[in-house]
Amino acid sequence: QVQLVESGGGLVQAGGSLRLSCAASGSIFSINDMGWYRQAPGKQRELVATITSGGSTNYANSVLGRFTISRDNAKNTVYLQMNSLKPEDTAVYYCNADLRKSGLGTLYRYWGQGTQVTVSS
Repeated sequence: QVQLVESGGGLVQAGGSLRLSCAASGSIFSINDMGWYRQAPGKQRELVATITSGGSTNYANSVLGRFTISRDNAKNTVYLQMNSLKPEDTAVYYCNADLRKSGLGTLYRYWGQGTQVTVSS
């Protein structure tokens, strides 16, 4: 079994900051890319940021310069530091991890359960 558990969501005023965490646990051999997506009410899930095992990052244009993704490979954990939050950042945020459960295993994408971020104006 593999689990991704997110934490750190909540309610914040516009201009404020939040830090999300997502820890992967269970039968894990290795993790490749990790990332964050979000889904606002009535909208499709969209990419927020991704990070490779080597630390290379990619961001959606809407969060560039405000959000920072990072990871601790020893803890199988990915973080999302969100600064200068805007009401349009309100969404459920989901983490994911592309991982193998054994050395010759298939690479699968696992998802967390989601954490709500609400930014008030």
